[in-house]
Amino acid sequence: MSTLIKEEDFIQSIADGIQFISYYHPVDYIRHLARAYEREESPAARDAMAQILTNSRMCAEGKRPLCQDTGIVNVFLKVGMNVRFETNRTLQELCDEGVRRGYTNPDNPLRASVLDDPIFARKNTRDNTPCILHVELVPGDKVDVQIASKGGGSENKSKFVMLNPSDSLVDWVLKTVPTMGAGWCPPGMLGIGVGGTAEKAMLMAKQSLMEDIDMYELLARGPQNKLEELRIELYEKVNALGIGAQGLGGLTTVLDVKINTFPTHAASKPVAMIPNCAATRHAHFELDGSGPARLEPPALSEWPEVRWAPDYNKSKQVNLDALTPEEVASWKPGQTLLLSGKMLTGRDAAHKRIQDMLAKGEPLPVDFKNRVIYYVGPVDPVRDEVVGPAGPTTATRMDKFTEMMLAQTGLIAMIGKSERGPVAIEAIRKHKSAYLMAVGGAAYLVSKAIREARVLAFEDLGMEAIYEFDVKDMPVTVAVDSEGTSVHNTGPKEWQARIGKIPVAVA
Repeated sequence: MSTLIKEEDFIQSIADGIQFISYYHPVDYIRHLARAYEREESPAARDAMAQILTNSRMCAEGKRPLCQDTGIVNVFLKVGMNVRFETNRTLQELCDEGVRRGYTNPDNPLRASVLDDPIFARKNTRDNTPCILHVELVPGDKVDVQIASKGGGSENKSKFVMLNPSDSLVDWVLKTVPTMGAGWCPPGMLGIGVGGTAEKAMLMAKQSLMEDIDMYELLARGPQNKLEELRIELYEKVNALGIGAQGLGGLTTVLDVKINTFPTHAASKPVAMIPNCAATRHAHFELDGSGPARLEPPALSEWPEVRWAPDYNKSKQVNLDALTPEEVASWKPGQTLLLSGKMLTGRDAAHKRIQDMLAKGEPLPVDFKNRVIYYVGPVDPVRDEVVGPAGPTTATRMDKFTEMMLAQTGLIAMIGKSERGPVAIEAIRKHKSAYLMAVGGAAYLVSKAIREARVLAFEDLGMEAIYEFDVKDMPVTVAVDSEGTSVHNTGPKEWQARIGKIPVAVA
Protein backbone atom coordinates (compact mmCIF):
# COMPACT_ATOMS: atom_id res chain seq x y z
CA MET A 1 0.00 0.00 0.00
CA SER A 2 1.36 3.40 -0.95
CA THR A 3 1.66 6.52 1.18
CA LEU A 4 0.29 9.81 -0.13
CA ILE A 5 2.31 12.92 0.74
CA LYS A 6 0.29 16.06 0.25
CA GLU A 7 1.96 19.00 -1.45
CA GLU A 8 1.10 21.44 1.33
CA ASP A 9 2.36 19.11 4.07
CA PHE A 10 5.72 18.72 2.34
CA ILE A 11 6.16 22.44 1.67
CA GLN A 12 5.13 23.43 5.18
CA SER A 13 7.50 20.88 6.70
CA ILE A 14 10.44 22.35 4.80
CA ALA A 15 9.42 25.91 5.73
CA ASP A 16 8.95 25.01 9.41
CA GLY A 17 12.24 23.15 9.48
CA ILE A 18 14.13 26.11 8.08
CA GLN A 19 12.68 28.41 10.72
CA PHE A 20 13.47 25.86 13.44
CA ILE A 21 17.14 25.47 12.55
CA SER A 22 17.61 29.22 12.15
CA TYR A 23 17.30 29.72 15.91
CA TYR A 24 17.84 26.32 17.60
CA HIS A 25 21.26 24.76 17.86
CA PRO A 26 21.13 20.95 17.88
CA VAL A 27 21.31 19.69 21.48
CA ASP A 28 24.45 17.66 20.75
CA TYR A 29 26.27 20.84 19.70
CA ILE A 30 25.19 22.74 22.81
CA ARG A 31 26.37 19.94 25.10
CA HIS A 32 29.75 19.53 23.42
CA LEU A 33 30.40 23.29 23.26
CA ALA A 34 29.47 23.64 26.94
CA ARG A 35 32.02 20.94 27.85
CA ALA A 36 34.66 22.63 25.71
CA TYR A 37 33.92 25.96 27.40
CA GLU A 38 34.35 24.43 30.86
CA ARG A 39 37.81 23.03 30.09
CA GLU A 40 39.10 25.94 27.96
CA GLU A 41 42.17 27.64 29.41
CA SER A 42 42.68 30.39 26.81
CA PRO A 43 40.94 33.58 28.05
CA ALA A 44 40.31 34.84 24.51
CA ALA A 45 38.86 31.54 23.31
CA ARG A 46 36.80 31.16 26.49
CA ASP A 47 35.33 34.64 26.02
CA ALA A 48 34.45 33.80 22.39
CA MET A 49 32.73 30.58 23.49
CA ALA A 50 30.83 32.49 26.17
CA GLN A 51 29.52 34.86 23.50
CA ILE A 52 28.49 31.94 21.25
CA LEU A 53 26.70 30.12 24.09
CA THR A 54 24.97 33.31 25.24
CA ASN A 55 23.94 34.08 21.67
CA SER A 56 22.60 30.54 21.28
CA ARG A 57 20.33 30.84 24.31
CA MET A 58 19.15 34.32 23.25
CA CYS A 59 18.20 32.97 19.82
CA ALA A 60 16.32 30.03 21.30
CA GLU A 61 14.38 32.40 23.55
CA GLY A 62 13.84 35.16 20.98
CA LYS A 63 13.41 32.92 17.92
CA ARG A 64 15.88 34.95 15.85
CA PRO A 65 18.77 33.69 13.69
CA LEU A 66 21.91 32.30 15.29
CA CYS A 67 23.95 33.99 12.57
CA GLN A 68 23.27 36.81 10.14
CA ASP A 69 24.42 34.47 7.36
CA THR A 70 21.33 32.29 7.32
CA GLY A 71 22.97 30.07 4.74
CA ILE A 72 22.23 28.31 1.50
CA VAL A 73 19.79 25.46 2.06
CA ASN A 74 20.81 21.85 1.49
CA VAL A 75 18.00 19.27 1.33
CA PHE A 76 18.65 15.52 1.37
CA LEU A 77 15.63 13.36 0.57
CA LYS A 78 15.31 9.60 0.85
CA VAL A 79 12.02 8.84 -0.88
CA GLY A 80 10.38 5.48 -0.22
CA MET A 81 9.42 3.67 -3.42
CA ASN A 82 5.90 3.22 -2.08
CA VAL A 83 5.40 6.98 -1.73
CA ARG A 84 3.24 9.10 -4.01
CA PHE A 85 3.22 12.89 -4.01
CA GLU A 86 -0.09 14.74 -4.43
CA THR A 87 1.39 17.47 -6.63
CA ASN A 88 2.14 18.55 -10.16
CA ARG A 89 5.40 20.20 -9.10
CA THR A 90 8.88 18.71 -9.20
CA LEU A 91 10.67 17.91 -5.96
CA GLN A 92 12.99 20.86 -6.62
CA GLU A 93 9.97 23.15 -6.97
CA LEU A 94 8.41 21.81 -3.78
CA CYS A 95 11.61 22.29 -1.79
CA ASP A 96 12.14 25.78 -3.23
CA GLU A 97 8.62 26.80 -2.22
CA GLY A 98 9.34 25.58 1.30
CA VAL A 99 12.60 27.56 1.33
CA ARG A 100 10.78 30.65 0.03
CA ARG A 101 8.18 30.47 2.79
CA GLY A 102 10.77 29.75 5.44
CA TYR A 103 13.00 32.67 4.49
CA THR A 104 10.22 35.23 4.06
CA ASN A 105 8.35 34.41 7.28
CA PRO A 106 7.36 37.86 8.63
CA ASP A 107 7.84 36.79 12.27
CA ASN A 108 11.47 35.79 11.63
CA PRO A 109 12.64 36.87 8.18
CA LEU A 110 15.95 35.31 7.22
CA ARG A 111 18.68 36.95 5.17
CA ALA A 112 18.53 36.23 1.44
CA SER A 113 22.07 35.36 0.41
CA VAL A 114 21.62 33.37 -2.81
CA LEU A 115 22.65 35.06 -6.07
CA ASP A 116 21.52 34.02 -9.54
CA ASP A 117 24.10 33.87 -12.35
CA PRO A 118 27.22 33.14 -10.29
CA ILE A 119 29.64 34.49 -12.91
CA PHE A 120 28.18 37.70 -14.30
CA ALA A 121 25.09 39.42 -12.86
CA ARG A 122 25.23 37.84 -9.37
CA LYS A 123 21.75 39.18 -8.68
CA ASN A 124 20.08 38.35 -5.37
CA THR A 125 17.05 36.07 -5.78
CA ARG A 126 15.54 37.79 -2.70
CA ASP A 127 14.09 34.59 -1.19
CA ASN A 128 17.19 32.37 -0.89
CA THR A 129 16.03 30.01 -3.62
CA PRO A 130 16.99 27.72 -5.19
CA CYS A 131 18.11 25.20 -2.60
CA ILE A 132 20.61 22.41 -3.24
CA LEU A 133 18.65 19.17 -3.51
CA HIS A 134 19.82 15.56 -3.36
CA VAL A 135 17.32 12.71 -3.85
CA GLU A 136 17.68 8.98 -3.25
CA LEU A 137 15.04 6.31 -3.89
CA VAL A 138 14.89 3.72 -1.10
CA PRO A 139 12.55 0.89 -0.07
CA GLY A 140 9.64 1.89 2.14
CA ASP A 141 6.61 4.13 2.43
CA LYS A 142 8.07 7.28 4.05
CA VAL A 143 10.10 10.32 3.06
CA ASP A 144 13.21 10.89 5.12
CA VAL A 145 14.23 14.58 5.12
CA GLN A 146 17.45 16.21 6.23
CA ILE A 147 17.78 19.97 5.85
CA ALA A 148 20.71 22.21 6.62
CA SER A 149 21.52 25.89 6.25
CA LYS A 150 25.18 26.20 5.29
CA GLY A 151 26.88 29.54 5.80
CA GLY A 152 29.32 30.92 3.25
CA GLY A 153 32.14 31.33 5.76
CA SER A 154 32.40 27.60 6.43
CA GLU A 155 31.41 26.46 2.93
CA ASN A 156 34.20 28.59 1.44
CA LYS A 157 36.77 26.60 3.42
CA SER A 158 35.83 23.29 1.78
CA LYS A 159 38.85 21.34 0.56
CA PHE A 160 39.34 18.52 -1.92
CA VAL A 161 42.39 16.52 -2.96
CA MET A 162 43.16 13.45 -5.04
CA LEU A 163 45.69 11.66 -2.85
CA ASN A 164 47.82 8.77 -4.02
CA PRO A 165 46.59 5.49 -2.53
CA SER A 166 49.64 5.32 -0.24
CA ASP A 167 49.35 8.93 1.01
CA SER A 168 48.37 9.61 4.62
CA LEU A 169 44.92 11.06 5.25
CA VAL A 170 46.03 12.30 8.67
CA ASP A 171 49.03 14.14 7.24
CA TRP A 172 46.85 15.86 4.62
CA VAL A 173 44.26 16.96 7.19
CA LEU A 174 46.89 18.33 9.58
CA LYS A 175 48.59 20.19 6.73
CA THR A 176 45.30 21.55 5.37
CA VAL A 177 43.37 22.67 8.47
CA PRO A 178 45.83 25.50 9.31
CA THR A 179 45.42 26.86 5.76
CA MET A 180 41.67 27.24 6.35
CA GLY A 181 42.18 30.08 8.80
CA ALA A 182 39.32 30.96 11.12
CA GLY A 183 36.73 32.05 8.57
CA TRP A 184 34.79 28.83 9.20
CA CYS A 185 34.16 30.04 12.79
CA PRO A 186 35.58 27.31 15.01
CA PRO A 187 34.81 25.53 17.25
CA GLY A 188 32.77 23.39 14.90
CA MET A 189 33.20 20.03 13.27
CA LEU A 190 34.98 18.55 10.27
CA GLY A 191 33.16 16.35 7.79
CA ILE A 192 35.43 14.12 5.70
CA GLY A 193 34.51 11.97 2.72
CA VAL A 194 36.99 9.41 1.41
CA GLY A 195 36.57 7.31 -1.72
CA GLY A 196 34.17 7.03 -4.61
CA THR A 197 34.84 9.79 -7.11
CA ALA A 198 35.46 13.51 -6.73
CA GLU A 199 31.80 14.44 -6.45
CA LYS A 200 30.97 11.43 -4.26
CA ALA A 201 33.67 12.36 -1.75
CA MET A 202 32.34 15.92 -1.52
CA LEU A 203 28.78 14.67 -1.05
CA MET A 204 29.83 12.25 1.70
CA ALA A 205 31.69 15.01 3.51
CA LYS A 206 28.62 17.25 3.43
CA GLN A 207 26.30 14.45 4.53
CA SER A 208 28.55 13.58 7.48
CA LEU A 209 27.87 17.05 8.89
CA MET A 210 24.23 16.05 9.38
CA GLU A 211 25.24 13.39 11.94
CA ASP A 212 25.03 13.99 15.68
CA ILE A 213 28.19 15.17 17.42
CA ASP A 214 29.15 12.23 19.64
CA MET A 215 32.89 12.57 20.26
CA TYR A 216 32.41 12.85 24.04
CA GLU A 217 30.52 9.55 24.08
CA LEU A 218 33.06 7.94 21.72
CA LEU A 219 35.97 8.94 23.95
CA ALA A 220 34.13 7.66 27.02
CA ARG A 221 33.45 4.18 25.62
CA GLY A 222 36.53 3.86 23.40
CA PRO A 223 36.79 3.06 19.68
CA GLN A 224 35.27 -0.15 18.32
CA ASN A 225 36.76 -0.11 14.83
CA LYS A 226 39.54 1.47 12.75
CA LEU A 227 37.33 4.30 11.52
CA GLU A 228 36.53 5.34 15.08
CA GLU A 229 40.23 5.14 15.95
CA LEU A 230 40.93 7.46 13.01
CA ARG A 231 38.24 9.91 14.13
CA ILE A 232 39.78 10.13 17.60
CA GLU A 233 43.29 10.52 16.19
CA LEU A 234 42.21 13.40 13.96
CA TYR A 235 40.16 15.02 16.73
CA GLU A 236 43.11 15.05 19.11
CA LYS A 237 45.73 16.06 16.54
CA VAL A 238 43.63 18.87 15.01
CA ASN A 239 42.95 20.28 18.48
CA ALA A 240 46.67 20.02 19.25
CA LEU A 241 47.26 22.56 16.46
CA GLY A 242 46.10 25.17 19.00
CA ILE A 243 43.94 27.14 16.53
CA GLY A 244 41.14 27.45 19.08
CA ALA A 245 37.81 29.24 19.09
CA GLN A 246 37.65 31.92 16.36
CA GLY A 247 41.31 31.17 15.59
CA LEU A 248 42.46 33.04 18.71
CA GLY A 249 44.42 30.11 20.13
CA GLY A 250 43.08 27.54 22.58
CA LEU A 251 42.41 23.92 23.46
CA THR A 252 39.37 23.27 21.26
CA THR A 253 39.26 23.83 17.50
CA VAL A 254 36.92 20.96 16.62
CA LEU A 255 34.19 19.33 18.68
CA ASP A 256 34.06 16.27 16.42
CA VAL A 257 35.43 14.76 13.22
CA LYS A 258 33.11 12.68 11.04
CA ILE A 259 34.32 10.34 8.26
CA ASN A 260 32.25 8.67 5.56
CA THR A 261 33.80 6.25 3.06
CA PHE A 262 32.89 4.56 -0.23
CA PRO A 263 34.68 2.07 -2.52
CA THR A 264 36.98 3.76 -5.02
CA HIS A 265 39.18 3.11 -8.06
CA ALA A 266 42.45 1.27 -7.40
CA ALA A 267 44.43 4.28 -8.64
CA SER A 268 42.48 6.83 -6.62
CA LYS A 269 42.04 8.18 -3.10
CA PRO A 270 39.68 11.15 -3.36
CA VAL A 271 39.37 13.08 -0.09
CA ALA A 272 36.98 15.93 0.68
CA MET A 273 36.85 17.96 3.88
CA ILE A 274 34.07 20.42 4.73
CA PRO A 275 33.88 22.26 8.05
CA ASN A 276 30.70 23.14 9.92
CA CYS A 277 30.80 26.40 11.83
CA ALA A 278 29.64 27.54 15.25
CA ALA A 279 26.21 28.18 13.68
CA THR A 280 25.64 24.46 13.12
CA ARG A 281 22.12 24.26 11.67
CA HIS A 282 20.43 21.05 10.57
CA ALA A 283 17.32 18.98 11.28
CA HIS A 284 16.05 15.50 10.46
CA PHE A 285 12.43 14.39 10.17
CA GLU A 286 10.17 11.88 8.42
CA LEU A 287 6.93 12.34 6.51
CA ASP A 288 4.49 9.42 6.61
CA GLY A 289 1.39 10.97 5.07
CA SER A 290 -0.20 11.94 8.39
CA GLY A 291 0.53 15.66 8.03
CA PRO A 292 3.43 18.10 8.27
CA ALA A 293 6.45 17.25 10.41
CA ARG A 294 6.64 18.29 14.06
CA LEU A 295 10.04 19.28 15.38
CA GLU A 296 10.57 19.24 19.16
CA PRO A 297 12.38 22.31 20.52
CA PRO A 298 15.26 21.63 22.92
CA ALA A 299 14.60 22.40 26.57
CA LEU A 300 16.20 25.65 27.78
CA SER A 301 17.75 23.59 30.59
CA GLU A 302 20.11 22.15 27.96
CA TRP A 303 21.99 25.46 27.82
CA PRO A 304 24.68 26.06 30.45
CA GLU A 305 24.36 29.02 32.78
CA VAL A 306 26.69 31.16 30.71
CA ARG A 307 25.58 34.74 30.16
CA TRP A 308 28.19 36.96 28.58
CA ALA A 309 28.16 40.64 29.52
CA PRO A 310 30.59 43.53 28.89
CA ASP A 311 33.50 43.59 31.33
CA TYR A 312 34.28 47.24 31.98
CA ASN A 313 37.27 46.34 34.14
CA LYS A 314 39.08 44.33 31.48
CA SER A 315 37.95 46.09 28.29
CA LYS A 316 38.80 49.59 27.07
CA GLN A 317 35.83 51.78 26.18
CA VAL A 318 36.22 53.54 22.84
CA ASN A 319 34.22 56.53 21.56
CA LEU A 320 34.01 56.10 17.79
CA ASP A 321 32.72 59.64 17.32
CA ALA A 322 35.98 61.07 18.64
CA LEU A 323 38.35 58.39 17.36
CA THR A 324 41.77 59.56 16.16
CA PRO A 325 44.59 57.81 14.28
CA GLU A 326 46.72 58.26 17.39
CA GLU A 327 44.27 56.30 19.54
CA VAL A 328 44.05 53.54 16.94
CA ALA A 329 47.86 53.30 16.93
CA SER A 330 47.85 52.85 20.71
CA TRP A 331 45.77 49.65 20.70
CA LYS A 332 47.61 46.43 21.54
CA PRO A 333 47.21 42.95 20.02
CA GLY A 334 44.62 40.91 21.92
CA GLN A 335 43.24 43.94 23.75
CA THR A 336 39.45 43.86 24.16
CA LEU A 337 37.49 46.98 23.34
CA LEU A 338 33.90 48.11 23.83
CA LEU A 339 32.91 50.36 20.93
CA SER A 340 30.31 53.11 21.24
CA GLY A 341 29.23 55.68 18.67
CA LYS A 342 28.72 55.60 14.92
CA MET A 343 30.35 53.12 12.54
CA LEU A 344 29.89 52.40 8.84
CA THR A 345 29.24 49.01 7.26
CA GLY A 346 30.28 47.53 3.95
CA ARG A 347 31.34 44.23 2.46
CA ASP A 348 32.22 42.68 -0.94
CA ALA A 349 29.80 44.42 -3.30
CA ALA A 350 30.13 47.82 -1.60
CA HIS A 351 33.94 47.67 -1.71
CA LYS A 352 33.88 46.76 -5.40
CA ARG A 353 31.57 49.69 -6.15
CA ILE A 354 33.80 52.07 -4.15
CA GLN A 355 36.78 50.81 -6.13
CA ASP A 356 35.01 51.45 -9.43
CA MET A 357 33.94 54.95 -8.36
CA LEU A 358 37.44 55.92 -7.26
CA ALA A 359 38.89 54.58 -10.53
CA LYS A 360 36.49 56.84 -12.46
CA GLY A 361 37.20 59.85 -10.25
CA GLU A 362 33.64 59.94 -8.97
CA PRO A 363 32.88 61.31 -5.48
CA LEU A 364 31.98 58.72 -2.86
CA PRO A 365 28.50 58.94 -1.28
CA VAL A 366 29.98 58.45 2.20
CA ASP A 367 32.84 60.20 4.02
CA PHE A 368 35.18 57.59 5.52
CA LYS A 369 37.57 60.08 7.13
CA ASN A 370 38.60 58.77 10.59
CA ARG A 371 35.77 56.24 10.46
CA VAL A 372 35.57 52.52 11.23
CA ILE A 373 33.94 50.07 8.81
CA TYR A 374 32.20 46.88 9.91
CA TYR A 375 32.14 43.98 7.44
CA VAL A 376 28.54 42.85 7.86
CA GLY A 377 25.36 42.01 5.98
CA PRO A 378 22.59 42.18 8.59
CA VAL A 379 19.26 40.40 8.80
CA ASP A 380 16.18 42.62 8.39
CA PRO A 381 14.67 43.81 11.69
CA VAL A 382 11.34 42.71 13.18
CA ARG A 383 9.10 44.25 15.82
CA ASP A 384 11.09 46.71 17.96
CA GLU A 385 14.51 45.83 16.55
CA VAL A 386 16.57 48.49 14.80
CA VAL A 387 18.44 45.75 12.95
CA GLY A 388 18.34 41.98 12.91
CA PRO A 389 21.25 39.68 13.80
CA ALA A 390 24.39 41.39 12.56
CA GLY A 391 27.52 39.35 13.12
CA PRO A 392 30.74 39.85 11.15
CA THR A 393 31.57 38.35 7.78
CA THR A 394 34.95 36.87 6.83
CA ALA A 395 37.41 39.74 6.62
CA THR A 396 39.91 38.12 4.23
CA ARG A 397 37.50 38.68 1.33
CA MET A 398 38.13 42.41 1.76
CA ASP A 399 41.94 42.05 1.85
CA LYS A 400 42.40 43.14 -1.76
CA PHE A 401 40.51 46.39 -1.05
CA THR A 402 42.34 47.26 2.19
CA GLU A 403 45.19 49.34 0.73
CA MET A 404 42.72 51.30 -1.40
CA MET A 405 40.41 52.03 1.53
CA LEU A 406 43.20 53.08 3.89
CA ALA A 407 45.13 55.11 1.30
CA GLN A 408 42.28 56.83 -0.54
CA THR A 409 39.27 57.21 1.77
CA GLY A 410 40.64 58.17 5.20
CA LEU A 411 39.36 54.98 6.85
CA ILE A 412 41.31 54.19 10.04
CA ALA A 413 40.06 50.80 11.28
CA MET A 414 38.05 47.75 10.21
CA ILE A 415 35.94 45.11 11.98
CA GLY A 416 35.27 41.58 10.76
CA LYS A 417 35.77 37.96 11.67
CA SER A 418 38.78 35.68 11.29
CA GLU A 419 42.32 36.54 10.27
CA ARG A 420 43.72 38.99 7.71
CA GLY A 421 46.14 37.90 4.98
CA PRO A 422 49.66 39.25 4.38
CA VAL A 423 48.52 41.92 1.88
CA ALA A 424 46.00 43.41 4.30
CA ILE A 425 48.34 43.17 7.28
CA GLU A 426 51.02 45.08 5.37
CA ALA A 427 48.51 47.79 4.44
CA ILE A 428 47.43 48.04 8.09
CA ARG A 429 51.06 48.34 9.23
CA LYS A 430 51.89 50.87 6.49
CA HIS A 431 48.96 53.16 7.37
CA LYS A 432 49.13 52.59 11.17
CA SER A 433 45.56 51.30 11.10
CA ALA A 434 44.03 48.38 13.02
CA TYR A 435 41.78 45.40 12.42
CA LEU A 436 39.26 44.45 15.11
CA MET A 437 37.62 41.05 15.36
CA ALA A 438 34.02 40.43 16.41
CA VAL A 439 32.90 36.88 17.25
CA GLY A 440 31.40 34.92 14.38
CA GLY A 441 28.45 32.93 15.68
CA ALA A 442 27.26 35.66 18.07
CA ALA A 443 25.19 37.70 15.61
CA TYR A 444 22.07 38.21 17.75
CA LEU A 445 24.18 39.16 20.77
CA VAL A 446 26.13 41.69 18.68
CA SER A 447 22.93 43.16 17.28
CA LYS A 448 21.80 44.09 20.79
CA ALA A 449 24.69 46.58 20.92
CA ILE A 450 23.27 48.40 17.86
CA ARG A 451 20.95 51.21 18.93
CA GLU A 452 20.26 52.79 15.51
CA ALA A 453 20.71 51.68 11.90
CA ARG A 454 20.13 53.48 8.62
CA VAL A 455 21.16 52.94 5.01
CA LEU A 456 23.54 55.64 3.74
CA ALA A 457 24.39 54.38 0.26
CA PHE A 458 24.01 51.60 -2.31
CA GLU A 459 20.53 50.64 -1.12
CA ASP A 460 20.07 48.50 -4.23
CA LEU A 461 22.64 46.06 -2.82
CA GLY A 462 20.22 44.93 -0.12
CA MET A 463 22.07 43.49 2.88
CA GLU A 464 25.35 44.57 1.21
CA ALA A 465 24.40 48.27 1.28
CA ILE A 466 26.42 50.76 3.33
CA TYR A 467 24.70 51.30 6.67
CA GLU A 468 25.53 53.55 9.58
CA PHE A 469 25.19 51.79 12.93
CA ASP A 470 25.06 53.65 16.24
CA VAL A 471 26.44 51.17 18.76
CA LYS A 472 26.83 50.95 22.54
CA ASP A 473 29.52 48.71 24.05
CA MET A 474 29.99 46.48 21.01
CA PRO A 475 32.65 43.89 21.97
CA VAL A 476 35.70 43.45 19.73
CA THR A 477 39.29 42.26 20.04
CA VAL A 478 42.33 43.96 18.49
CA ALA A 479 43.29 41.26 16.00
CA VAL A 480 45.91 43.23 14.01
CA ASP A 481 47.54 46.27 15.59
CA SER A 482 49.18 49.26 13.91
CA GLU A 483 52.55 47.44 13.89
CA GLY A 484 51.08 44.54 11.91
CA THR A 485 51.05 41.98 14.74
CA SER A 486 48.21 39.50 14.23
CA VAL A 487 46.74 37.52 17.12
CA HIS A 488 45.63 34.92 14.60
CA ASN A 489 49.33 34.20 14.08
CA THR A 490 50.59 34.59 17.64
CA GLY A 491 47.65 32.94 19.47
CA PRO A 492 47.64 29.53 17.74
CA LYS A 493 51.46 29.33 17.90
CA GLU A 494 51.39 29.97 21.64
CA TRP A 495 48.69 27.41 22.31
CA GLN A 496 50.17 24.80 20.00
CA ALA A 497 53.35 25.05 22.08
CA ARG A 498 51.39 24.88 25.34
CA ILE A 499 49.34 21.87 24.23
CA GLY A 500 52.54 20.12 23.17
CA LYS A 501 53.67 20.23 26.80
CA ILE A 502 50.41 18.70 28.10
CA PRO A 503 51.22 15.03 28.78
CA VAL A 504 47.68 13.73 28.18
CA ALA A 505 45.72 14.54 25.00
CA VAL A 506 42.83 16.96 25.49
CA ALA A 507 39.60 14.95 25.66
